[in-house]
Amino acid sequence: MTWLKTLGAACLAACLFALTGNGAWPQARGMKIIVPYPPGSGPDILSRLMSEQIARAGGPTFVIENRPGGGTNIGTEAAMRADPDGNTVLLVANSFVVNPALKRGNYTPANFEPVCYLAATPMVLVVRGESPYKTLQDLIADARANPGKIIFSSGGPASSLHVSIEVLRLAAKLDIVYVPYPGNGPAVNALMGGHVTTVWADYPTVVSQLQAGTLRGLVTTSGKRVPMLPNVPTLKETGLSNYEADIFYGIVAPAKTPTDKLKQLSDWFSGALKAPDMQPKLDKQGLLPVGTCGTPFGQYLQSMVDDYARIIKEANIKAN
Repeated sequence: MTWLKTLGAACLAACLFALTGNGAWPQARGMKIIVPYPPGSGPDILSRLMSEQIARAGGPTFVIENRPGGGTNIGTEAAMRADPDGNTVLLVANSFVVNPALKRGNYTPANFEPVCYLAATPMVLVVRGESPYKTLQDLIADARANPGKIIFSSGGPASSLHVSIEVLRLAAKLDIVYVPYPGNGPAVNALMGGHVTTVWADYPTVVSQLQAGTLRGLVTTSGKRVPMLPNVPTLKETGLSNYEADIFYGIVAPAKTPTDKLKQLSDWFSGALKAPDMQPKLDKQGLLPVGTCGTPFGQYLQSMVDDYARIIKEANIKAN
């Protein structure tokens, strides 16, 4: 009986420590990442990689809650309304800053606290491998010589990829046709089938075709040449425009989340990003780690809203 009492006391002490000692267990309860994209998408995959790594490192297990729809507004606004207790975060990408610029949705970046800019991937203008266009200049020359002939496409109107097309159109003063598709995959399929001339796509969607030579990259909107596309110039290098933008993935929390909770979140996510076995997983997804957290990430988000608002106004892009 004595040893049973001792064991019972030890178990009770362990339980009390788990509940009150270092706060880890209560902190982990109900923690989730809202992903306003469908399962299997790039943002979804990255959120799961982060969650798994944080748990392996001794942090909490984040439940992934996919809330797609409404141009990402359904999930974004659900996160905005969540309690600011540090237990709910939102995975954001370019739609997060395009929507406020379009006045689409009921939020702005001010409704959230920046946690971390996790990773980026290039946006690349591609043509078929057998296309006569070897460079962006070739494409522009043909577009100028034959107004209305060149058909550009992207996944979805009023998207960051559509904005890149409009930046080029305005900078080069082109008369082109724009045909949107309900996603990058369908747009690339249309290109491969010869229904459109060129597509501005996110790199992960076209990486296999670029590597196989069935597609050719002409230009990116990245700030500098990316390691995966060393022979593809940036738009800035062409001298046409100083516009810079990547597909970005980051984490934000509801406004008024306490500072100490934000610090804990940024430590978890930045730590997961730096884990030795994370880089190969990011490479597989065509992602470049960034790891900018806190205020600088918030400044980046606001600058993107401002850039998109200016371009959207100049190009007269309308929300659908």
